Amino acid sequence: MASNEVLQAFVQAATQGSFSAAARKLGKSQSTVSAAVASLEIDLDVVLFDRSSRKPTLTQAGHVLLQRAEQVLEASSRLELAASQLAQGLEPKLSIAMSDTYQSDRFEVALSAFEQRYPDLELECLIAECEDLIALVQSGRAQIAFIEHQEEYPPDLTRAPVDERTEIALFVSPRHPLAGVGTLTAHTLQQHRELRLASIINPNETRANGRVWSAPSYLMLLEMAQLGFGWAPIPRWLVERFGGGQLVELKARGWPRSVAVDALWSRHHPPGPAGSWLLGKMLE
Repeated sequence: MASNEVLQAFVQAATQGSFSAAARKLGKSQSTVSAAVASLEIDLDVVLFDRSSRKPTLTQAGHVLLQRAEQVLEASSRLELAASQLAQGLEPKLSIAMSDTYQSDRFEVALSAFEQRYPDLELECLIAECEDLIALVQSGRAQIAFIEHQEEYPPDLTRAPVDERTEIALFVSPRHPLAGVGTLTAHTLQQHRELRLASIINPNETRANGRVWSAPSYLMLLEMAQLGFGWAPIPRWLVERFGGGQLVELKARGWPRSVAVDALWSRHHPPGPAGSWLLGKMLE
């Protein structure tokens, strides 16, 4: 039976497009990844990659077994979560990292039930966005996170979709020059300062196309927009609750944007019984 480490090497080599990229993703050497894939091919008696070109490509059998490997890893993660639920003892503290992307009625209901079930457990709620939120889970600082859906997550994290969506729209102060304009184009928006979200650990992840001010939280962007410093994409629920009528929505192609939400937890730092219970409530 192939280990999870070997299966992760295979999956990452396939999805990243090369053994070197997979090694960087996993924080291992290229030789380690290559050896893991080779050992898997020997164990399965199947050639997974065509190595005749500069970059290895999946064989037909490799495509089929990639799906199976991903299913095994997902099942393994679920098994670890179930085992954590059944383990004896209760964690003394649960830390949850939340994105301000969405306001969750489900989370509020789950918290009320959680308080009744675990009245003596210390609960900590952290607010973070993007890579900062992911880093909190990877480091073990938070056991569970709820984040705007990403196309790809680090291999040491497990994600599950939450059956809720949110909406992000563009907003400015009524005093801003764009407030009285009709439907806006991307070119028009670039003529004015953008107020954008930026993570603390990687503030320069995306390159600006014009004048930009950035902040690590949507509430800070909301306040800067209220002061007339620029236009900003902000979750609609935040504007409705904290905008105080001091922001107007812009009409622009592609906006507002509907956003899916994922729950995240770490394979290395899985939630304990209380965290697993709360996670289960959120995923019902």
